[in-house]
Order: sequence, then structure tokens, then C-alpha cells
Amino acid sequence: MQTVYIDVLIILNVYVNYFLLRITAKFTRSPVKTLRCIAASFYGSIYSLLILAPPIPLFVNLAIKFAAAFTVVIAAFGIHGVDRLLKNTAAFFSANFILAGGIYAVYSWLKPQFIHFSNSYFYIDFSLVILVVSTASLYGAVCIFRRFTDKSSDDGPFKLIIRTHGKIFTLNAAADSGNFLTDLFSGLPVIICGKKDLDSDFENISAGDLRTGFRLIPFSTVSNSDVMPVFRPDEAIIVNTANGNKKSVDVMIGLGENNGRAVFNPKLLNI
Repeated sequence: MQTVYIDVLIILNVYVNYFLLRITAKFTRSPVKTLRCIAASFYGSIYSLLILAPPIPLFVNLAIKFAAAFTVVIAAFGIHGVDRLLKNTAAFFSANFILAGGIYAVYSWLKPQFIHFSNSYFYIDFSLVILVVSTASLYGAVCIFRRFTDKSSDDGPFKLIIRTHGKIFTLNAAADSGNFLTDLFSGLPVIICGKKDLDSDFENISAGDLRTGFRLIPFSTVSNSDVMPVFRPDEAIIVNTANGNKKSVDVMIGLGENNGRAVFNPKLLNI
């Protein structure tokens, strides 16, 4: 029986989990912070210890794998609606299945001595070069897939519907690929709206008059650097008024000075 070193097993699975989470984020276009991704990877690596357990029945093993994927995704991405959670979980589970399936195929074909498989977990006692190439190839394939399947979404014109604090606001909106503003706390993209376009209650909100439910994030332009008040709405919907398509988006709303329209990154329409 092959010797399994716990430290190597954990490090191996932290590495694999990290890149599978990055692949998930790329595929679903979900923001994820590096430190949170690393922490979730360490948590997910605990399940790899099942390789040391006696053989587990198939359905029990699948239930454990799904629970692991579900909780790892929550640890990495948080909960931003049921649809987003299920999409991220499905993508992460699928990436796991594809990678593990590929490694198992090599194992079954070549019967190498450096790979040990048990309870759908694997242990590789060799240089990490092959693993790095495998994960990099899978990540590259996802990037290529995204590049060819993403459609241009910045034709418009658009409207933005915001529901918050018991009120509904409808603003003209424009797609701007230069808007990379992201809330550092939640990792959510920010749609920038003019203070005067929402309500008189929002118009006077500033860094010196920050109210409950708001926080400040830094931003910079070509000529200026400052902080912007942001809040999370109850609901935000981008409507393409040309074709009637609607997209519910999980975002933060930033209060800027671009009165007359809301500005969002067109990648939001592909999430």
C-alpha cells in the first residue's frame, strides 16, 4: 500500500482547490478575493482526508462531495442570491469532476505508481509539474471558452431599475467597459449613479454624512482620487430598451457626480 503524507495531501488539495475556485470565478464571472479564496481552499482540503477512510458507498460519497462543493463555494464567494449560489456550486462541482475525471483516466490507463485514488480523492507523490500543467490547461480552456462565447452587450440603450428603502428608481444607463470599480468588502461590482438622480435623501450623502447601510470605497479618475458612498440595493435590474431583455444583477450602487445616467460595466450582462 502506498504511503500517504498528510502534509503533501493537504498542500496538494489547497493548490487544486484554489485554481478550481479561480476557474469557477472565471466561468461564472463572480468576483472573489484572493485571501478568501485561499481560506476556502484550506477549508476544502480537509475533505481530502477521506482518502484515508475505508471505501464509502457511491451515493454517500456523492452527497459528501456536493456538501463540500456547496460549503467551499459559500466560503469563497459568499451568498449573493440563490441563483448565483447554485450557479457557482454547479461550476465548481463540474470543474472538480472534469479534473478528477482526467486524472483518473490517466490512472486507469497507465497505472502509475505515483497516483493513489480512493473515495474519488487522489494523492500524487511526484513533482507538481504535471498538476500545474493540468490546472493551467483547464483554466486556459475556460478563458478561451469565455472569450468566444461572451457576446457584446454594450449596444443599448439601457435603463437601470433600482429598488431600495421601499422606493423604486428608474435611471437611464450606459455600459462603460472602463468602469472597474468594485466594493472591496463584498467583492461586488459597483454601478455609479448620480446622487440627484435617485432622491433628495441621497443627494446630501457624503463622506462626512454617512448613514446606516452605506460605506465608503476609494476610487480614482484621470484627474482625481476620492472616496464614494455605496450601498447595496434590494434589487437592481438592467433593461435593454432596444430588445426588452432584462438582467437582474447583484451589485453595489455608488453615488457619484455623473448626473443623468447610471454607468455599469457591460460584463455585468454576462454574469
